[in-house]
Amino acid sequence: MALIGPANRRSEAKAEKTAAVIGAGISGLVAAYRLRQKLGTEADIVLVDPDLIGGQLRTVELGGGPFDVGAEAFVRRRPEMVQLLEELGLSDLMVLPAGLRPIVWAGGAAHSLPAGSLMGLPTSGESIRGFVSDEAVEWVNSEPTHPFTWESGSDCSVAELVGDRFGAEVVERCVDPLLGGVYAGTSETAGVRAALPTLAAALDAGAPNLTAAVVTAMGAPQSGPVFSGIEGGYQRLVEELIRQTEPRIASVAAQGIVRYGSQWTVTNVGTFDIVVVAVRPAIASALLDREVPAAASALSRIPAASAVVVALALQDSVLPDLSGVLVASGESLRAKAFTFSDRKWPHLRERPNPVIRVSFGKFGDESILDETDENLVKYALEDLRTVTGIETTAADYVVQRWVSALPQYLPGHLDVVAEIEEAIYAQPGLAIAGSYLNGVGVPACVGTATKAVNRLLG
Repeated sequence: MALIGPANRRSEAKAEKTAAVIGAGISGLVAAYRLRQKLGTEADIVLVDPDLIGGQLRTVELGGGPFDVGAEAFVRRRPEMVQLLEELGLSDLMVLPAGLRPIVWAGGAAHSLPAGSLMGLPTSGESIRGFVSDEAVEWVNSEPTHPFTWESGSDCSVAELVGDRFGAEVVERCVDPLLGGVYAGTSETAGVRAALPTLAAALDAGAPNLTAAVVTAMGAPQSGPVFSGIEGGYQRLVEELIRQTEPRIASVAAQGIVRYGSQWTVTNVGTFDIVVVAVRPAIASALLDREVPAAASALSRIPAASAVVVALALQDSVLPDLSGVLVASGESLRAKAFTFSDRKWPHLRERPNPVIRVSFGKFGDESILDETDENLVKYALEDLRTVTGIETTAADYVVQRWVSALPQYLPGHLDVVAEIEEAIYAQPGLAIAGSYLNGVGVPACVGTATKAVNRLLG
């Protein structure tokens, strides 16, 4: 094993504290950064990861400049990322989208995405008229007149709740395209409490029906852009976190975690006062199986989906003035979504070729991972032609496979998370962070990492 990074701070005198962060995705990077803030410059902090530093924050060269093939944006209304960028001195890199909207491909045709919805859940039938059948519109309009019961604290899949109250067509055309883009799953694999927490809160508070709950959950309209990106790609954030944290880097896979007295040994890395586990659930389960079996058991119950991002620089093409295309359930297309990146992000419009992202893969279907890069590019261009009519070729491309990288928030997910955290934080010097704890977005990952270090060190 090779440890690389700044000179070993322990060479002249014993460090005040030693810490290992297992996993160098955004959760692990922020955990290491927070540990440095708390423990000071003398602490010995080791970042353990056999793969690329940054995890699902990956920036590549495409079409003449940097391009993100993992996360590409973050929700501004969650404060964690905005605050982190300010701390790091990177606020000037925040860029705003152009304000364009996507369309939805449903029933073999393009439709405007209805405005004013909660992850696709409408506030009335009239808001989705023309997007769904007249029968579906009437079903939604009549929903408040049907008897409704909800037990506070209960949970079910989004499909079960919305299908029963609004009908299957609303699930397939309105809800699934948005949930699929966020979780690489469907409304059947998303629990209401974890995927739509504000809706669950409105139902717990006694909303008389689903329509009323959606209206309450949406709250007052908020002004300003919902999302931001980072000019130069997320690699700028990754590099700055590493620069300000100055960890040593162990480019190996941790094999296990064993407790010895008041310390923790990370097999084939070393012994530490503090360990933060910031890897996907299946890996975390294997690492913790010996010392924290209750957490390992709970972690094993969180499934994950795989996905593929095909990033394309298009030859001699002009994209429509849309942010992209979402694909409803049951369509014949292989792709689940398109992002017209040089339309969505003004800072990308000066590229010599239009750049787009095409997403493939949903929970329960891993077959897309076996396709060759050439086939995936071919499918992307064919589906692009179907939804836009554009006949084009790829001047450049990058295919990024994300294997078992997107946790599924099944019904009861929050109870599983509570089990994990109860077992972990009963162990002094041990903490856990990751996208499966409190949301898949980058701000949520920043939040779980900060929470982990605060629970360890106050």
